[in-house]
Amino acid sequence: MRAKITYFVLAAVLVVYFVLVGSRGLMLIEQGTPVTVAFGVAVLVLPLIGFWFLWKTTVFARSADRLARELEAEGGLPVDELVRTPGGRIDRDSADAVFAKRRAETEESPDDWRSWFRLAVAYHDARDTARARKAMQRAIALHDGRPVRSRG
Repeated sequence: MRAKITYFVLAAVLVVYFVLVGSRGLMLIEQGTPVTVAFGVAVLVLPLIGFWFLWKTTVFARSADRLARELEAEGGLPVDELVRTPGGRIDRDSADAVFAKRRAETEESPDDWRSWFRLAVAYHDARDTARARKAMQRAIALHDGRPVRSRG
């Protein structure tokens, strides 16, 4: 729950920032000189990119959360079987062992969104965020019946 609150607070701060930057861009455009108009348009691009990124991230997070709730209702969430250090960090060898198991499950049933979800969690535990995101995107696409690009 704390992560959701943090996300929404940071998103709200970003939206305020985008509005402020956008207003400065409009002020530059209103000056009417070629240089200020060019700068104003350039400044307006930043909030547009920011809003797009924030939207895509929010849609991704909501979709992943929806899959997690469905998998939890089925009793299929991955069990935390990771060994942790005394400081609470995940032991790398433990994460690698769980990852190997999840990868084998996914190779056995590559069209099952559940196995891709669990693989995404294993990637995340192994601190491979980029692959975790790609695996989760694949799980979401499979769940929603959308075409999935082949790995490669």
